[in-house]
Amino acid sequence: MPYLPSMLATRIRQKEGTFYFVSYKAPDLLAKTRFISRYHFEGEELPAEAPAPGDEVAKFIAGIERSEGAFQRGLNRRKIAAIVNFFETAATQPLVPGAILLFTDERLKFEPIGEYKSMGNLREPEGKYLVIDGQHRVAGLHFYAERYPKEADAIEVPCVIFDGRSGDFATEMFVIINSTHTRISKSHLVDLYEKVSWESPQKKLAAKVVTLLYEGEDSPLRYKINRLGGRSRQEKWILQSELFNEVHKLVETHSRLVKTRLGEKPEKLYALVRDYFQGVRQTMSDVWGRNDRFMFTRDVTLKALLRVLGELMKQKKIMERWASVGADVFRQTVQPWVGDVAQRFRAEGFYERFPAKGQVERVRRIHMELTRALGLEPPEPEEP
Repeated sequence: MPYLPSMLATRIRQKEGTFYFVSYKAPDLLAKTRFISRYHFEGEELPAEAPAPGDEVAKFIAGIERSEGAFQRGLNRRKIAAIVNFFETAATQPLVPGAILLFTDERLKFEPIGEYKSMGNLREPEGKYLVIDGQHRVAGLHFYAERYPKEADAIEVPCVIFDGRSGDFATEMFVIINSTHTRISKSHLVDLYEKVSWESPQKKLAAKVVTLLYEGEDSPLRYKINRLGGRSRQEKWILQSELFNEVHKLVETHSRLVKTRLGEKPEKLYALVRDYFQGVRQTMSDVWGRNDRFMFTRDVTLKALLRVLGELMKQKKIMERWASVGADVFRQTVQPWVGDVAQRFRAEGFYERFPAKGQVERVRRIHMELTRALGLEPPEPEEP
């Protein structure tokens, strides 16, 4: 076993958790830190390390930091430049305001000193730390140390270390910290609803279904959902957060049916939503996906279509037939939309045919019209 150096640490216990407060010299911290995103400075670049194949936490955080609107190249260049400038001119002010939050899944050995149970020597991990909060400050230190290695050697950085916990713990900590400052888009937070302990089962279920709709090989919406940083460059039809809101509403509105008929299983709810969209796609093939000429697979209509699914879920016969024939029941059910109804979704004049003060009202109007066309009782108008 390789020799692992120790450092003086304060052990802090809160609730059922334990973490450590330490002081790292800047070069030592940089040597023990993984950069899983690319950072830019004045013509200089700090490349990213590829997360290990099984490191889901690192993959998630890397995806967030590369996302649109979160850590864009221009933004991180300006932010890092400000941090480097802060270090350069910090003769009369504190160098690092606030601690860097570090995570390792290794269980670190802590040896108390004498009678002081909260003070002792903490062994470093064999691997490198994952930065939960303070990525830009650490990147700024990197560029500062390249310019001023002697001065950087004198900088001590306060750090808080979390060790030996599950990946879900690190992910939850990252979400709590970053969502507090609204630095993560709502779409990316959806990715985490199924992982964080304080979210409701309904949100976790909806989030998992949305993930399956994006990734599933048999999903009619595969890669058409805008996850703000997803790898596909295909045309996007709807924001992940908007789709999540509709699926979550479906789960909450029909909670009893979701529990009794689907067992609250994400795979079963996904199968229902998938088969519904497959049936609609087959019947409405003349307008499905033709967003240059029709508005049928635009966000307002997709949200209305999910609300129509909610109306169909109330029909016992339809749900019983779905269990035996799958998508065919929906293909047959939406036949009344062929023809005149389909033509109402032409892009030309669409907003005049569905006049509304905003998207919420327009979705409701589309929902009501599609429901009436199926011979079902239209839903009561929502309260303003």
